Amino acid sequence: MMDKIIRKKEYEWEVPIGTVPGMRVPGRFYLSEELMGTLEEGAVQQLANIATLPGICKNALAMPDIHWGYGFPIGGVGAFTMDEGVISPGGVGFDINCGVRLMATPLKRSDLGQMKNVLQEIYDIIPTGVGTKSCITVKDGELNTIMTEGARWAIEEGYGTERDLFWCEGQGCIEGADISHVSQKARKRGRPQCGTLGSGNHFLEFQCVEEIFEPEAAQAFGIEADQICIMIHCGSRGLGHQICTDYLTTLEDAAKKYQIPLADNQLACAPLRSPEGEAYLSAMACAANYAWVNRQIIMHLTREVLSRNFSLSAEEMPLVYDVTHNIAKIEEHMVDGKRTTLCVHRKGATRAFGPNSRDLPPGCDAIGQPVIIPGSMGSSSYLLRGTHGAMDKTFGSTCHGAGRVLSRSQAKKRASGESIQESLGRRGIIVLAPSAGTIAEEAPDAYKPSDQVVEVVHEAGISAKVARLYPIGVIKG
Repeated sequence: MMDKIIRKKEYEWEVPIGTVPGMRVPGRFYLSEELMGTLEEGAVQQLANIATLPGICKNALAMPDIHWGYGFPIGGVGAFTMDEGVISPGGVGFDINCGVRLMATPLKRSDLGQMKNVLQEIYDIIPTGVGTKSCITVKDGELNTIMTEGARWAIEEGYGTERDLFWCEGQGCIEGADISHVSQKARKRGRPQCGTLGSGNHFLEFQCVEEIFEPEAAQAFGIEADQICIMIHCGSRGLGHQICTDYLTTLEDAAKKYQIPLADNQLACAPLRSPEGEAYLSAMACAANYAWVNRQIIMHLTREVLSRNFSLSAEEMPLVYDVTHNIAKIEEHMVDGKRTTLCVHRKGATRAFGPNSRDLPPGCDAIGQPVIIPGSMGSSSYLLRGTHGAMDKTFGSTCHGAGRVLSRSQAKKRASGESIQESLGRRGIIVLAPSAGTIAEEAPDAYKPSDQVVEVVHEAGISAKVARLYPIGVIKG
């Protein structure tokens, strides 16, 4: 498998047709030679498997944070025609609309003398970890509205400002959500969790802007050097996980019904125009809308803490952007010189629309979409912008993070959570988490270096660096 990979450009590699039987298009991934040692053969196999699915366009794609996942590799992108293509939960993931948002503040690092106290106050009001329940009670009717209207519901309930909507991908909502396609079990899991951080690699971080690469773009996004920002990374919690679980069975049956040959059963899928495919898309939209509300509430609660401690208004703590990295969306892209409607799966990949694209926030037409790439705990995160190159090469997509190189069990064997917490503390990074085990699982060396991953997408021209942010306070899920 690995010996069949062809180098196309300095940062572009191809898995040619024929690497696995039934490939309809080549696989294409973005990686530096330095990071090639992190490439797993299983992830390359999964990339080639994507290329066997009906209706796939141009290339099956993977970003430099590529690693083995369920169905698609993490970092995988696949775009499918509406008439012949398919929809696959394995191309979205269990945590539907897992995503990240960045909030700016007028604070400087010197203002945070009581950093630990402020971080502890936020930790105390935002539930973190597995199975946690929100302090906000959501009734059945409200859950219906959350799933259909997304972030708009949160704003109307007082959890934010109208401006927040315009700085969310898709204004915090996917159309076509239909609550009739969401199971009672999924609803039961989601009802008590809206406004919770969750577990695993989810986090809330205080970060300091340490480097500006493009002053014009940084100014448009509201970012300046030495500024304190807050990054929030979480998704649709138990609701999204259950929707994925429910539809894997449905779409396994659909693949047999429509006689779709699968290179891997984890790629269970259905035609986009089929009743099963349309049902999954509408249920997935419900989970995506829920996730935007979840992040909106967490940001609102964080704003309240900062307001109490620093006498700040919500308007002084604007949302820089919110972007999803586990989703399938209906979008228009140029294919063979024609504008074509496609269903773009992004599994651990971030939308990176370039200048003059649709759905850009106010004032960003000439700059492109803000792109947020979190680092691992203890390493830098990045704010980038979408590019024309992404629109040409990757259906407006880029990486979503650093990418794992160690499993959680492997990471826990390397070092204890206590030793990692102490080490980070010596570097000026405060870490709070439900357990020492959580910290050990998310150790910085369990991931690829974020600066190297971001350098690949920057040099490959599929997103451009705007600013680098360094963590100073971390709440881990």
